[in-house]
Amino acid sequence: MSSRRTDVTPLRRERLYESLAEHISSFIDAQGLGPGDRLPSERQLAADLGVSRATLSRALAALETRGVIQVRHGVGALVAPGAAHVGPAGDSETLPSLDLGGRPSGEIAQAREAVLAGIARAAASNPREALKAALLADDGRPRLFDDTWRCIKRLADSSLLTDLDDGLAAGAPPPPDSPTLRGRLALLADAILRSDPSAAAMACTGLLGRPAVRHDPHHPHHPLDPHHPQVDVDLNQ
Repeated sequence: MSSRRTDVTPLRRERLYESLAEHISSFIDAQGLGPGDRLPSERQLAADLGVSRATLSRALAALETRGVIQVRHGVGALVAPGAAHVGPAGDSETLPSLDLGGRPSGEIAQAREAVLAGIARAAASNPREALKAALLADDGRPRLFDDTWRCIKRLADSSLLTDLDDGLAAGAPPPPDSPTLRGRLALLADAILRSDPSAAAMACTGLLGRPAVRHDPHHPHHPLDPHHPQVDVDLNQ
């Protein structure tokens, strides 16, 4: 008796942090919370919901990516304004802006990559290994730029660097999604998970698609040349 093989797509098991994010979103609606209203502290939410802080952090990062909440250093999670996270970089009128003064896009991209390198360094230096794994471990999904960087910023926990990046994002948006970009984001996430600040900063070089600067042996780059490819930037020095 021959058996006929049936190709059935396996059911997708919803991840805990995803259902938790939906639960928190429903809580916001049920409580009638509006823009600027503060959610309970992470410690209280984790205790009330019976989940780990790491799982809660990933759920909050997912909600921040969707524009449901904004996480402010020293303040906590706030319900986001309706106009939040418009545009490719998630900037809005509530976020600080920089006067770029018509500067060349390549120069702005280079400056943003330096800021991203500083954020990546700080994230890799975060001692909370469980939180790193919860936010950046490979879960089988494609790594997208905005999602990955919101998690990295959460690990960096630096409002100054985040504000600088938000201010530069309009002038230096991320490149279109591609296998190459996803691969570079995977290398960046791996460096952070390994707690390697230098490798994390190095992974940010050229991340925004800046053309490589060719080395001319007759005109070597000066260390202070703005076009010199500084690949390991430590903004804390």
